[in-house]
Amino acid sequence: MMHRRLAFIDTLRGIAVLSVLVQHVFEVIVEKHPTGAYYWPIHDVFGYYMNFGRFGVVLFFFVSGFVIPFSFPDSATPVRDFAISRFFRLYPAYWTSLIVGLVTMQLLDSKIYPLGQIAANVTMLQTFVNVPNLWVFYWTLAIELLFYFGCTILFAMGLLNRRFTAVTIVVAAALVGTTAALLVENRAVSSVMEVGLNLSAMFLGKIIRDTVIGGKLRWSHVAVCTLLYAIFAIALADRRFGGVYHENFFHSYSIAAAYVCAALVFIGFAVFGERMSWRPMAFVGVISYSVYLMSPFVIVFIHRLVWFGDGPLGWSIFLTLILALSILVSWMTFTYIEKPSIAFGQRFRSARRKKVVLEPALSTQGAAE
Repeated sequence: MMHRRLAFIDTLRGIAVLSVLVQHVFEVIVEKHPTGAYYWPIHDVFGYYMNFGRFGVVLFFFVSGFVIPFSFPDSATPVRDFAISRFFRLYPAYWTSLIVGLVTMQLLDSKIYPLGQIAANVTMLQTFVNVPNLWVFYWTLAIELLFYFGCTILFAMGLLNRRFTAVTIVVAAALVGTTAALLVENRAVSSVMEVGLNLSAMFLGKIIRDTVIGGKLRWSHVAVCTLLYAIFAIALADRRFGGVYHENFFHSYSIAAAYVCAALVFIGFAVFGERMSWRPMAFVGVISYSVYLMSPFVIVFIHRLVWFGDGPLGWSIFLTLILALSILVSWMTFTYIEKPSIAFGQRFRSARRKKVVLEPALSTQGAAE
């Protein structure tokens, strides 16, 4: 079926990407400039008790879980058409980000990356072949690809939209992950469990969708799965990050809080639906993939070229300028790269088998967050 966009989902995307952007800006302020008496308040808000960057990323994961499992078209070749849709949704904007990043680092730092690393990153599969991301924020794309692959396998097996598939996955992941976090002191195991936690957030997003729109599940299912997911997140955050980390700036509290708060915020929005939509934030949500990919380089450029002084006024101007330029650049990327690429990809999809019907469901253009 053809789906229309839900404005509250785009609003959540906007909140998610701006949370990531603001986190990155304040990390630059605190880590690279003297903040005096403001150090601890900023440190506590953005490092010790809450990590808004991780909060935004996890919120994107919930959105993907809410959207992606329902993006397989009712066509003669749904798996092929899904893959084509995802390719043209993700890769052209991602390649643009790669080019912009390489040019930016060359201009500002005269930095040249190994050709093999660049080639691996072009595929977006670098994590799976143990090649470092060119830039750390690309790590989320590997999680998205894993989720797409998992959904494809479940769809092909006829299990994706079975009533209790997602519930079983979340419960099993939470039980295994929590047990491993509590009993196994091994960083490699903790890293694998972190991937499991991120995928759990996605499948929990599907459970919430099946409750508020599909009507296949009850709120009791959401409550139990959310509780187990929260316990998993808290236990793993303590084991994975072990208290303070990243030069004593972050604390495991902040990661656990990010996962739990993302779940609560997403549930709140899902309960009230379109009443939670806000047009300006929804606009940012529509271009959120480009904002996520392009804003880090805007931050680097602005920080290198101009500084407005230390203190609340200078920081506010710095943040405002980065927000404005990030949205402008991302709107251009969305308009001239993302939209044409998505439209071009539509040409390769097979015809639908059923009559097109509009329903209050979701856009097939899920976020890659």
